[in-house]
Amino acid sequence: MAGDPVNINEFQELARQALPKMYYDYYTGGAEDEHTLRENVEAFQRITFQPRILVDVSNVDVSSSILGYNVSVPIMIAPTGMHKLAHPKGEMATARAAAACNTIMVLSFSSNCTIEEVASSCNAIRFYQLYAYQRRDVSAKLVQRAQQNGFKAIVLTADAPKSGRRERDIKNKMVVPKLKNLEGLLSVEVDSEGGSKFEAFTSRTRDPSLNWKDIGWLKSITTLPILIKGVLTAEDGNIVHGRAGKVIFSIDFAARMAVDVGAAGVIVSNHGARQLDYVPASISVLEEIGRPVIYGLAAKGEHGARQVIEMLRNELELTMSLNGCRSIKDITRSYVRTEHERLRSSL
Repeated sequence: MAGDPVNINEFQELARQALPKMYYDYYTGGAEDEHTLRENVEAFQRITFQPRILVDVSNVDVSSSILGYNVSVPIMIAPTGMHKLAHPKGEMATARAAAACNTIMVLSFSSNCTIEEVASSCNAIRFYQLYAYQRRDVSAKLVQRAQQNGFKAIVLTADAPKSGRRERDIKNKMVVPKLKNLEGLLSVEVDSEGGSKFEAFTSRTRDPSLNWKDIGWLKSITTLPILIKGVLTAEDGNIVHGRAGKVIFSIDFAARMAVDVGAAGVIVSNHGARQLDYVPASISVLEEIGRPVIYGLAAKGEHGARQVIEMLRNELELTMSLNGCRSIKDITRSYVRTEHERLRSSL
């Protein structure tokens, strides 16, 4: 490819050229038929803008705040595992790229670099992704290490009691590189019977009994705010009744449930289409950017990861300008139109 990439798709192609097929498939693949993986992209394509004209956009501010921490742009690096498959510097390079762009990185539980290595790599706001293990002492030790090393929040992934069936990984017999954060805590040696060793490892170690009541346990071992990642369904949380015994059918029910059990917020996510196939695209129920940064990391290391974040920021600023939005708070639901609304208006 001649010259620097000018969009995320070109970064993805550079990553495909740079990575072994097993690793590229690990980063880009989804669960089973990969219907939801495709829908994650196509759902955005079905949303159109309704811009305002004759608005003074000579000064557009894309900055925001997350849990009270100021960021240059409302784009976080979602937890994505095993960055050393993309580049030798791994998560330390990604962390430095995020710090340079003044945004937040969520460090994955399956990072190749340790919590301590990432914390010492640069001065930045970082969150830590947590899975609930069958051995709760393992989860507790990881949380304690994150808090001791200056991480500012815990992101509890709640949509993966078991690993989704990622057929690319099974076909490639995906191996588990050394997960340094788990050294001395859990063995990653598993018998996958010819399939994905990573899937076998996660299925053997995760706690499928995790439920809303366990948020209290997590709060008891940390003073950090907790975000619950994986909310997707309007009825999520229905099996636990509210204070008045009523079931509330709305997408923010899980958010209220989260507040009731002491969490600081929720993250709408379908796990990058890597868990349950044939669920909706996250954007379609919201009425998470992780992989693009990996493409930049694989293509050009820390500089590439930083380029991707800056590219996304510039695209947001331009889109806001052309829609007549001068700040993040100006963006409302009225600026977009969904396919459903277009069909309804044509009747």
